[in-house]
Amino acid sequence: MNEFPEKRPSDFTKGILVGALTVSFILLLTLVILNKTGVIRIFSGEMKLPDDATVSKLNAVSDLIDSEYYGEAPKEYYSDGIMAGLVNTLDDKYADYFSAEEYERQLANVTKQYYGIGATLLQDPETGRVTVVYVYDDTPAQKGGLAEGDEILSVNGVVARKVDLDALVEEIQGDEGTEVELIVSKGGTGEPVSMKLVRAVINVPTVGYEMLENKIGYIQISRFANNTPNEFNEALEDLKKQGMKGLILDVRYNAGGIFSSCVEIVDEILPKGTIVYVEDKYGKREYEFSDEEHKLDMPLVVLINESSASASEILAGAIRDHEYGTLIGTKTYGKGIVQKTFGLKDGSAVKFTVEKYFTPNGENIQDVGIEPDIELEFDFLGTEDQEYAYDLDNQIQKGIEVLTKELL
Repeated sequence: MNEFPEKRPSDFTKGILVGALTVSFILLLTLVILNKTGVIRIFSGEMKLPDDATVSKLNAVSDLIDSEYYGEAPKEYYSDGIMAGLVNTLDDKYADYFSAEEYERQLANVTKQYYGIGATLLQDPETGRVTVVYVYDDTPAQKGGLAEGDEILSVNGVVARKVDLDALVEEIQGDEGTEVELIVSKGGTGEPVSMKLVRAVINVPTVGYEMLENKIGYIQISRFANNTPNEFNEALEDLKKQGMKGLILDVRYNAGGIFSSCVEIVDEILPKGTIVYVEDKYGKREYEFSDEEHKLDMPLVVLINESSASASEILAGAIRDHEYGTLIGTKTYGKGIVQKTFGLKDGSAVKFTVEKYFTPNGENIQDVGIEPDIELEFDFLGTEDQEYAYDLDNQIQKGIEVLTKELL
């Protein structure tokens, strides 16, 4: 992905995370047990993953750690470490193993409530630089002085540039009422300062909206969570009551989310037809359709950029293929695969890619992305000392121009 601009394309929430998350439960196939002496014993279940040589090697390494390792061996984490190692052998950059504690946090993110500081972060994929792109009102982050444009240098001693964003966010989150220490460079250029913030319940909205000029409505979806379809429908109905004649739908910086939530929203927009279909490793296909009951009967613009991924691309691809709106912005990220998270009996979970998805016209956009109908790089039209506003966002202004012409 390209480096993110210093000015953001919206004053509403920005999403960080994450591909399509669908939770189901399977039996734990391999049981790892520590006996009283601390030696690992592995018992194969349905899948006989470790052969005798592997079991022997694991036990030998465990014995060496017990007898020679200078520090304390965290035996309670042996199982998690082995499982994480197994998942990491997959040729899948989206595969992951979550301990029970980590998985609980993941579920909290999906249900929109977590204990944290109330800030949205973005990480430059090349440099690892982590910056604050949004701070929610009345949160520990806002009260502590964190602001958009600040660079996060470390969290509780964990250097931000040395870990991926998911790991850093997990370090920020924790139990309600506990303290987290951030080392921050104000504005990304100032001297490092320490901020000690007390974690609190953070309820994160995923939809923001406003009526713009010429009765053109604006809805931004920052990510696709469980309640996003309800939030979207409430925004849509309110704008319609205000006399909306055209809609700008903004999924810039939306990295994805829950597959089914995206499908529900697209069903509210499109007429009858295919929204998307997925195909598994065996060639089995499953289709998602929109019906005639609901459809957006007005001109539509969709704003996209290089950080629009996964579920955002499902939405953009369906609207493009049905020729039901105009895509404005820059080429999307190119994530045409679906991950599934399998919860395990002990509260932990594994996630990996299970399907590819295809747009209604049969295109898989993995590593390709979706090209806009009107290519337009983001340009903040104001001066450096001006705050973000819709009339200073060239992509939103282009959307207003396109819709105004269609409404004439």
